[in-house]
This record gives sequence, C-alpha cells and structure tokens, in this order.
Amino acid sequence: MARSTGSTGSTGSNGNTGSNGNAETADLADMPPMAARSETAEQQRLDAHGPAWRRWGPYLSERAWGTVREDYSPDGSAWDYFPHDHARSRVYRWNEDGLLGLCDDHQRLCFALALWNGKDPLLKERLFGLTGSEGNHGEDVKECYWYLDSTPTHSYLRALYKYPQAAFPYARLVEENRRRSRDEGEYELVDTGVFDGNRYFDIVVEYAKAAPDDVLIRVTATNRGAEPATLHLLPTLWFRNTWAWGRDDRRPTLAAGSVPGSVPGDPEIRVVRAQHPDLQRYDLSCEGADDLLFTENETNLQRLYGVPNPTPYVKDAFHDYVIHGQTEAVNPAQTGTKAAALYRRTAGPGESIVLRLRLRRGRRLSGLFTSGSPHPSPLPEGEGITPLPL
Repeated sequence: MARSTGSTGSTGSNGNTGSNGNAETADLADMPPMAARSETAEQQRLDAHGPAWRRWGPYLSERAWGTVREDYSPDGSAWDYFPHDHARSRVYRWNEDGLLGLCDDHQRLCFALALWNGKDPLLKERLFGLTGSEGNHGEDVKECYWYLDSTPTHSYLRALYKYPQAAFPYARLVEENRRRSRDEGEYELVDTGVFDGNRYFDIVVEYAKAAPDDVLIRVTATNRGAEPATLHLLPTLWFRNTWAWGRDDRRPTLAAGSVPGSVPGDPEIRVVRAQHPDLQRYDLSCEGADDLLFTENETNLQRLYGVPNPTPYVKDAFHDYVIHGQTEAVNPAQTGTKAAALYRRTAGPGESIVLRLRLRRGRRLSGLFTSGSPHPSPLPEGEGITPLPL
C-alpha cells in the first residue's frame, strides 16, 4: 500500500493528522479481495493440509548425547552420564540424533546420513562437540554445517555438512580446548588443519515432498580436494526404541525388499520396508545401493559394561561392519529396527557423488525415480564452498 506524504490534511490540537485520508482510502479500494490473490504452492499446502504436510520434518537432533533429557545420574551431571563415546553404542530413551536427518512428528521413525572417509576412528553418525568441562568457553559443537533451506511445511529442506578427508581430530579438539584458558580463543575444527588444501567433501542433503507422506531424498557429496577420494555413505533408517522401557512392548520391524529399476536395464532398487503399529508401512527405496545392512536399535552392553548382549545385533553394528570389517555384526536375515543402505564411492577432484532415495507410505512401487518425480533442482552454479569460506 502506498503511503500518502502530501499535506492535504490538517493537524489538530492533539497532534494527529486530519481526516482527509483520500489517498489511502483509494489504495484499499483498488486492492483485489483476498480470495482473488494468487497463492504460492506452499501457501496452498498450508491452507489445505498444513498439519499433514508438517508430519515429516527436521525434528531430529544432530546430538542427543550429554543432554538433560537423557540424564539419569544421581547428581545431575548430564555431560558425564551420557558422553559422546557412548552415543554410538547406547540406546536413547527420549529422543534420537543423526546427521542432517528428519523424522515424523512423534520421532518414531528416523532417517539420517552416516559417513566414513576410510580414516576416521568412528562412523560419523552425529555431531561431535565439547562438554561444559571440556571447552574453555563451555559446551560447544566442533563441526562445520549449515541449514540452508526449509519451507514452512518442510516440503523442501536443504542442509550442508563439510566432512574432512583426513581422520577427524576428536582427541586434539578436546585436549587443546581443555588446555586453553577462558581468556584465549576457542580451538575450532578449521584450526586443526583438516580442511587444508580443500581436502574435504561438501555433503548436501535435500528433501522434497511429493505428498505429505512421500519424501524424495537426494544426497550430493562433492570432492573439493585435488586428488581422488573414497567415501562410504550410509543413509540410515531406524525406529526410536520405545519398547524397552516397560510402557509399550510393541516392536516395529524393518525388513529388506527390492523392486525393478525405473528404466529397463537399470539395477534393481533396494528397499527397506518399515512396519510400525501406529505409522503403518513406509518404504525407503534406495537407488543403486551396494548392500542393505540391518541390526537392532539396542544397547551394546558388552562394549559399555562388560555384560553379555541379549542379541548379537546392536546399535553400533554398522560402525563395526564398515570400519572393522566385522560381517557378523549385522543380521544376515536382513531384519531389525535399524537399517542402512551402503554406498562405497570414489570421486575425482571436483566430482560429485549423487544418491537418490525415496521414503513413502504404502505399497506404491511404480515411478520411484522417473524424470517426472519432483526432485529439487540442482544447486545454483558457482555455489562452491558456500555458505562460508574455510
């Protein structure tokens, strides 16, 4: 609406503008009624089925270890009760975490990305950081990641994580920050030199919804370094453990399946079929995956406490399988409550690895990755190592 700056009105004794106001009245009269205005596709989603479109979103924390929610210590020492070293092996009760992930609005079924560069001591499944006693300025995450896009209904999401090609300097970050005083600057990941020579991957994860219960997923890993580099990518689907606490013993299941490729001659599409008492059935279709891995979202009691595990398949099975080659860690029957599609890929300098997946409800198996599917458009040219230089 245009503002009138003319002097046709008079000013009364109370200092308010007089009652002429014809310019503003004309502007209001000329405006089209609300119903006649064109709406964006996002506004139409909000108006028609807003809550349904928001059922899936970025509600998955990148870090749940060391939080008050998971603290059962007698003295309230949350940081020490559930440290980062326990996170890969120990089941959460109240919430889950994952890297650039999403979940339903009750966090029953979760999806996130895990990574391994062939050198890390750990499978990268969640963010690393310092506890309050470790950081010279207190609690602090020590990673490089950005949230880039999200519509109000989460019909489109995009995030970026920078993954070093060298071993992640976990111990060095803890030791150096602990050594520094409060008067000194923090020792950040970029200060360790792991990004020198651009030896890292830009990991971009995008989500685009074709419907409230139909999410297309694209993972793009770009080698920013000057030499070829190998990367293991594990898009992971799992259920939050709600059955081990004596309140609801109904146990959901994940199982393997497959469907033909979208185009004749294409490799088959591996499928993880998720069945939950409340969510019903969802399928995660994984184009071109090398294998599917299955385990249980159960605590590894043997590793943490020296107590025999009631099941041989536990939460950190993918860590042991990928990094240590322990094939017996995963369930050969390909069932469980945690599953991952395994991709082993090598990218030359400046090259990108692209994965396509689709998480959707029901048994609709046709047209999974056809050209008409609503995948988000490619990233803008020249984006490089945005959003911030290293």
